[in-house]
Amino acid sequence: MKRLLFAIELLLALVVTTPAQAQPEPRQTLVLPAAPTPATAEDSVQFIGTATVLIRWQGLTIMTDPNFLHKGDHAHLGYGLTSERLTNPAIEFGALPPIDLVLLSHLHDDHFDRTVQEKLNRDIPIVTTPTAAGQLRNMGFRKAIGLQTWEALQVTKGAATLRVTAMPGRHGPLAVVPFLPTVMGTMLDFGGNGARYRLYVSGDTMVYDDIEDIPRRYPGIDLALLHLGGTRLLGLVTVTMDAKEGVKMLRLIAPQRAIPIHYNDYTVFKSPLSDFQQAVEEAGLADKVSYLKHGESYRIEPRK
Repeated sequence: MKRLLFAIELLLALVVTTPAQAQPEPRQTLVLPAAPTPATAEDSVQFIGTATVLIRWQGLTIMTDPNFLHKGDHAHLGYGLTSERLTNPAIEFGALPPIDLVLLSHLHDDHFDRTVQEKLNRDIPIVTTPTAAGQLRNMGFRKAIGLQTWEALQVTKGAATLRVTAMPGRHGPLAVVPFLPTVMGTMLDFGGNGARYRLYVSGDTMVYDDIEDIPRRYPGIDLALLHLGGTRLLGLVTVTMDAKEGVKMLRLIAPQRAIPIHYNDYTVFKSPLSDFQQAVEEAGLADKVSYLKHGESYRIEPRK
């Protein structure tokens, strides 16, 4: 009888805990050439502007949502809509370090502009949505990889490892989804040399029901990069998180640390960083947020 009760308890435990902890086995793998010499740059996140950051981990360099338009240039957002850039990128495209991997939330001009379309090496792997991957391949990018929500890609470079998993994302209210690109967030699980680190990139999403699955499936997030700005199309429809939504996401995801990005760079951004800072203070979450100016870096402190 004791054995039977133990078996039942074990079965119930598996039923209760497995869905929350289960993570997909990567269906795709990517092996990058190892660096000829040991990496000297420290593990870090460097804010370039808009949603563009450089993430460095044990010799692996990742670029997110590359946007290198300059102040006064216009990003084309579809349907004849444009937005003027109000800032310059912290680094010129030609001064970038060697990039191993690009993460792309979605294919919009303020995330993958015409300069990048013309100049980015066609053999750099780009991880994005399946729709955007097809469009990129049509542009000649030979290593565009599309991931469905919750699908994972395993990446290795020397001793460094990285699991890239597509997170849910929705670019605005449900009513406007058919008129906007499909988007994804990304969970980055870094490993190698006995260290590990979990980093979440929200992508251009609002907070909606599917987002609630993220902390259940992926608890213990070390750092979250939150796309803010309160992007408003035609002055009416908000399609990225504003200050209120940003705080809601911060509470829901519960990272050890968060860094806001994707704000103040374009005229279409209507919720300034100052609004988020005030909302964070009022919510009592100031100790959870770090703010980077363009070009500044946040040092990654890996877990052992």
